Amino acid sequence: MRRFLTLFAILAAGALAPFGAANAQTAQPPLFRNSPGQPQVFRTPGAAQNAPTASVNTEREEFVNRLNANTVTIVSGNPNGTYLSIAYDISAVLDDGNDLRVLPVIGKGGAQNLRDILYLKGVDMGITQSNILRYFNETGEVGRNIGNRMRYIARLYNEEMHVLVKPEINALQDLKGKKVNFSDIGSGTQTTSKLIFQDLKIPVQEVNMGQADAFEALKKGEIDATILIAGKPTGAFAKLAPNPAYKLLPVPYTPELYEHYLPTTLNNEDYPGMISKEAPINTIAVSAVLAVFNWAPNTDRHRRVAKFTEAFFKNFDKFIEKPRHPKWKEVNLAADLPGWTRFSTAQEILSREKGTVGNSVEVKQAFEQFIAKISPQDAQGTSQLSRDELFAKFLQWHSAQKTR
Repeated sequence: MRRFLTLFAILAAGALAPFGAANAQTAQPPLFRNSPGQPQVFRTPGAAQNAPTASVNTEREEFVNRLNANTVTIVSGNPNGTYLSIAYDISAVLDDGNDLRVLPVIGKGGAQNLRDILYLKGVDMGITQSNILRYFNETGEVGRNIGNRMRYIARLYNEEMHVLVKPEINALQDLKGKKVNFSDIGSGTQTTSKLIFQDLKIPVQEVNMGQADAFEALKKGEIDATILIAGKPTGAFAKLAPNPAYKLLPVPYTPELYEHYLPTTLNNEDYPGMISKEAPINTIAVSAVLAVFNWAPNTDRHRRVAKFTEAFFKNFDKFIEKPRHPKWKEVNLAADLPGWTRFSTAQEILSREKGTVGNSVEVKQAFEQFIAKISPQDAQGTSQLSRDELFAKFLQWHSAQKTR
């Protein structure tokens, strides 16, 4: 509990970061007395009573400029999903307080995050879902040429579709005309659920509420299903206990879903209170993406995101160590993302680096050869999801060899 309170305190501070420049000046923050690289010694303007006002103001301005010059923000999600944990991990690994500061910001989820990246001042990047770009390209609701305005730093992990239904619902088709919670407005779950039910041609009555409220509504019979698309095990569903008022529903991997989704399962290890060891639940998954605005190369925003990207790739091995979220083990930084263009700095890193686990083209090619050597038939027929899972295990093995 203490860890979660600390986490929220950090994230709340991050959420206020875009609005803090004016307050920082009026509140007169501590000033650096030493030069960069030396131990940090602070003093407040009041402590320098004999210093000229102009000198104090100059030092304050330098402090504020230095603080902002190396800070990036990542808009994430709410506690129901996985984005919040992933953003916190990024901050915990990369934030060193001086050369690079990473501020996670609580967000509403994939769709709103993309809007915030496009239009909200102070947001440098965010986590979204790969098919959100498809949705906005189809609707045009956030403007034209979205593909030219957005870039991705890395394809992250797989986000699984969780469908919790009333006991009498036995297939997705049974939800036709029923009340189905697509989670919070602006969330990735809402947008992706719309696309999935559209692709499957199953019209439903969409309602929108948080998962905790949805569980209660499901028990009372006020809705027929609630959906959450997030990396397993997700916080909201991990707390569920067996209850005759609801059950997890399988999602079959049908041809309508082949182009944009991947097959996967939810199992007992993910949700021991809801799934037996003998009966895993088949479902589908969509890719999470670390996305960024396509800043012009000569801008300060591009410089800061480029600096973050260098640190992210350089320190990637630390993300697959404990106590980081287990979803990091699914990430292959060299994986391409259809429909998206990679951020220029990330592409440059992939082109120049050799032998770095998780981001090396050389490692990726070796992995492809590894699969083919084991079984050429399996190499051709393996789904992208299982290939990514196998690659994650390959990275773990490779990392273990380096430490011996």
